[in-house]
Amino acid sequence: MKIISKITIGLAAATLLFVGCGNNVTPTSDTKVAKTVSEESLGLRKTDLYSEKDTTGDATNYGKSAAGSGHKIQRAFQDAPPMIPHDTEGMLPITIDNNQCTGCHMPEVASSMGATPIPVSHFTDFRPAVALTKDGKLMNNGNVVDLAASSQSNAVSIKKEDNLQGSRFNCSQCHAPQSEGLAVENTFEAAYTSKDGASKSSWSGTKLMEGIDTIHGK
Repeated sequence: MKIISKITIGLAAATLLFVGCGNNVTPTSDTKVAKTVSEESLGLRKTDLYSEKDTTGDATNYGKSAAGSGHKIQRAFQDAPPMIPHDTEGMLPITIDNNQCTGCHMPEVASSMGATPIPVSHFTDFRPAVALTKDGKLMNNGNVVDLAASSQSNAVSIKKEDNLQGSRFNCSQCHAPQSEGLAVENTFEAAYTSKDGASKSSWSGTKLMEGIDTIHGK
């Protein structure tokens, strides 16, 4: 009998709760009303998520300015790799045997070509000269280092060279054309640390070594 009474009371409580939830509630100023979100508003595509019909991406629209025209794209932030402002038709991909960028951007010809010169950082070797001796010891910039001391074996070496460094030959690794007509509005505002930061890098000269624990190569 006790079990039946408990079941009866439980059913009665559940019924009252169900009926109470079903009553109409008049929203007040503090009541949060659920809003319906359409599938089309969830993404950039603005079309039915279950079908590819009428779904197309924004077309790329790269700049067609001629190389040497003087047109520049404002840098996204201080010392950001500059975007390529001119047409790159026939110039890409860059290979170790074919780099047309150097024809205009090498420092000795850039001014006469109306191009931005390749900075000194691209003529600087940051890779330490690491080698093994015959007896298996590690040589770093001519000095024997302890293999267990990672701070020594990974030390940075800064050596200025006359030639463009091999690690920099692939210009399109950091520099790319800019497509106009972005799918999403860009509201980012850059805070440049130099007065001409929107058009010029400050990472040159003595600043190449600021904040870096280095071993200076000869």
